[in-house]
Amino acid sequence: MATDKRREEILTKLENRSEPIPGRKLAELFSVSRQVIVQDIALLRARGEKIQATSQGYCLEKSGNQMVEKTIACIHQQDEEDIAQELETIIEYGGRIKDVRVEHPLYGEIKGSLRIQSSEDIDDFIEEYIKKDVNPLLSLTNGIHLHTVEGFSQEVLESIEQKLKEKGFLVE
Repeated sequence: MATDKRREEILTKLENRSEPIPGRKLAELFSVSRQVIVQDIALLRARGEKIQATSQGYCLEKSGNQMVEKTIACIHQQDEEDIAQELETIIEYGGRIKDVRVEHPLYGEIKGSLRIQSSEDIDDFIEEYIKKDVNPLLSLTNGIHLHTVEGFSQEVLESIEQKLKEKGFLVE
């Protein structure tokens, strides 16, 4: 398959899916290496396509989103129990977690796209965290990190913030 045609087909697949597609799956579909897919995604982004890389795979940033969002400053240890409990609290009270960010003293803002919107997404995230034996971004900032959280109303976001405060996860 020609390179340009493959890139257009990758874009079509992303447009037709509501869930992220893992890079390895795209590589299998097009019989290319994972690195070729990474390059294709980079070039699609360079031409202005709004492709996000998440821990679950690639997806398109959807327009027309009726959600409201808020940045919430959180703090906790880097163990999987605290991470899971924080994420579960946000999901349980009607939120979606778009990303995590930290403010690094040398590099400035460092951001990781999460796109967590269900308990299954949390389970997958925690499983990857344990399996890959990596340090989360909050390890760079003594546990302080920011989440961009989406909800259907400002009241939902305020409720999430209150529950995080009650559980000791909110930076005050």
